[in-house]
Amino acid sequence: MKIRIATRKSALALWQAEHVAERLAALPGVTSTELLPMSTRGDEILDRSLQKIGGKGLFIKELEVAMQNGAADLAVHSMKDVPADMPAGFCLAAILERANHADALVSKDKLQIDELPAGARIGSSSLRRQAQLKMMRPDIQVEPLRGNVNTRLAKLESGEFDAIILAAAGLERLGLEHHISQQFSPQEMLPAAAQGVLGIECLEGNTALRTLLEQLSDETALQTTTAERTIARVLQANCQSPVAAHATIDAGSLHLSALVAHPDGTSSISASDSGPVSAAAEIGAALAESLLQQGARELLDSIEAVHD
Repeated sequence: MKIRIATRKSALALWQAEHVAERLAALPGVTSTELLPMSTRGDEILDRSLQKIGGKGLFIKELEVAMQNGAADLAVHSMKDVPADMPAGFCLAAILERANHADALVSKDKLQIDELPAGARIGSSSLRRQAQLKMMRPDIQVEPLRGNVNTRLAKLESGEFDAIILAAAGLERLGLEHHISQQFSPQEMLPAAAQGVLGIECLEGNTALRTLLEQLSDETALQTTTAERTIARVLQANCQSPVAAHATIDAGSLHLSALVAHPDGTSSISASDSGPVSAAAEIGAALAESLLQQGARELLDSIEAVHD
């Protein structure tokens, strides 16, 4: 079987696609792999926030079109960028082992968050990160930051920001972890649902390919991803919503924490729960209901009214 992989053109997206291609090449029955680099609207429109142009789904739409028209067989995604509800006809055929889940602070002179000057400018377009930064340091200014990893690092270097926030996994995958000034623990900054996880998307009807891809799935990452993404689905949150979720598995139990917070850091709702790993989706749904009972929907509606 020859497998064609649709991918964005950024260095990180290409690394992810090549990583999956290597994993696929080791499977019996795979004769060759080919990368099909593509430009997406999310990559092309950099002068407006993702919230204003349609969300992170813009990064994957063109890749899905390529699968629909037969030009590609699958696409590799950072799972934190994938909407909680898949479009009709598509499925996530494999969830790969989780890499680093943490958010990372990258600053000049390797300063940590509590060492940054008063009123420091931090670059991040994530409302989730902004909310938790403001909860830690109400004085800082969080300003929009778009572009690929190297573009963002260049903006820091040029003096546009005192620091920026990036996913530690992306920096590590590109061999840029030496830029990290501080990694936040989940207690300091709860990550996005499925942060650090790669997922493989293909057409739901392609059963032969789905069976092949299932061999790459990691059971632990599948269960934690299921729990975390269920929260986003039940809350009807999108990829830009200030919603955080993080699950771990220990001795057969799944522990899940979640947070909904206002981007200005003034209000937040959090909850945690645990249960058997086999009930990952149920634990996520129950935790989301707990957040809703505490007013999460009203908080999200008030945020969306301002940021839409």
